[in-house]
Amino acid sequence: MNGENLRFDFRAEVPALEELGAVHFIAIGGAGMSGVARVMLARGTRVSGSDAKDSPLLAALAAEGADVHVGHDPAYLDGVDTVVVSSAIRESNVELATARERGLRVLHRAQALAATMAGSRRVAVAGANGKTTTTSMLTVALQHCGIDPSFAAGGELAGHGTNAHWGTGEVFVAEADESDGSFLVYRPEVAVVTNVQPDHLDFYGSFERVQEAYAEFAASVQPGGLLVACADDEGSRRLAESARASGVRVLTYGFAADADVVLTDPAFRGLLARAALRGPDGEERVLRVKVPGRHNLLNAAAAYTVAVEGLGQDPARILDGLYGFTGTRRRFEPKGSAGGVTVVDDYAHNPGKVAAVVETGRSLVEGDARLVVVFQPHLFSRTRDFATEFGRALAPADVVVLMEVYAAREDPVPGVSSQLVADALVESRPDADVRVVPSWSAVAETVAGLAREGDLVLTVGAGDVTMIGPEILRALGDR
Repeated sequence: MNGENLRFDFRAEVPALEELGAVHFIAIGGAGMSGVARVMLARGTRVSGSDAKDSPLLAALAAEGADVHVGHDPAYLDGVDTVVVSSAIRESNVELATARERGLRVLHRAQALAATMAGSRRVAVAGANGKTTTTSMLTVALQHCGIDPSFAAGGELAGHGTNAHWGTGEVFVAEADESDGSFLVYRPEVAVVTNVQPDHLDFYGSFERVQEAYAEFAASVQPGGLLVACADDEGSRRLAESARASGVRVLTYGFAADADVVLTDPAFRGLLARAALRGPDGEERVLRVKVPGRHNLLNAAAAYTVAVEGLGQDPARILDGLYGFTGTRRRFEPKGSAGGVTVVDDYAHNPGKVAAVVETGRSLVEGDARLVVVFQPHLFSRTRDFATEFGRALAPADVVVLMEVYAAREDPVPGVSSQLVADALVESRPDADVRVVPSWSAVAETVAGLAREGDLVLTVGAGDVTMIGPEILRALGDR
């Protein structure tokens, strides 16, 4: 728990893609794993994979040429040369244990992705919050310029139907995950840091170690490359200052008056947001996006800075491309309306993300309409470490429904439950209307019973809370 990954060396050179042979992905149905598998398939690599349960994503990968299996079995490794895993796969997994016994090459997902990026102009987007949306915005904006970039994002781009693509252009845009230190593997030409905040303390142990990891990420930028960092976030600003002092070319963006790319005069109307943008050339332009929230204006400014200042694209075309961005799955994604109630789903799972999505939801309700937030805490360690911050982030909501903690890769921790967040919320706002609903199957009926016409319901979290939205709509329809 000191920020050192003892299972993988992310500072070592990755093997060439052609050296990997036949590649097998354990848990191929995951958002990150499936993206790497898709790029490898497009590159002509023989790909197989297994997952604990069937899903439409497995069917899609099979249609793209992967040999996929439901369940885990050592027999699936026959004829395999390389096995790809994420940090969530435990060494006790029967396939991983067999791979170790057979002496097969075992790569982390990020190492496998880096192997596919060789020879490309690499852009790596990191940060506690906003990296999926920024990756997606940049990809769409570059496509609008006639470039066909390769990309690998943590979510499916609306209108694209995929989270990854091998393009004909020379640019490769990748979301870089800091949670286990794997973002150090990419060595990008352009690196983006949207923010540096305390998170993943189960791995890093302290915020100081988080900051050190980001400093190493900034130092991994190729000679002559560019670091793009948010001037509005204190941690990112400090990183930019230290990186610039060490000789890295740095450009900052944000609403801060001293940013290199400055946003001013933000305005919001429904799901639209706009601001004035002034770049290093001193010319003022208009930035418009069809996704709500101040945070999305910042994400778009990051994408603009990379595309124009880092990759040399035309500012007007990039701005047009950003206005054409229609969102990413599970990032303030409308799920529908029933009985006058609108339901939106979001992947937010750390305090900063939850605060941003609640703030955005708050700005969209008017009159007597209320903001109802269904929040599923993600990981026992994160719930324990940030219960107070989650309480503050949820405080602007009119009603909060708390589901039980989604364990993901962790075992339960005694004394840690969503009640910790409920207590913190009441401490932050004594008159808060908060209900803890431990039973997953009872959540939809609970929400449908309390929602009123005109209300906005947000389902928030990185776990299976995403499946609650349609159930709420169904219950509202029955009502």
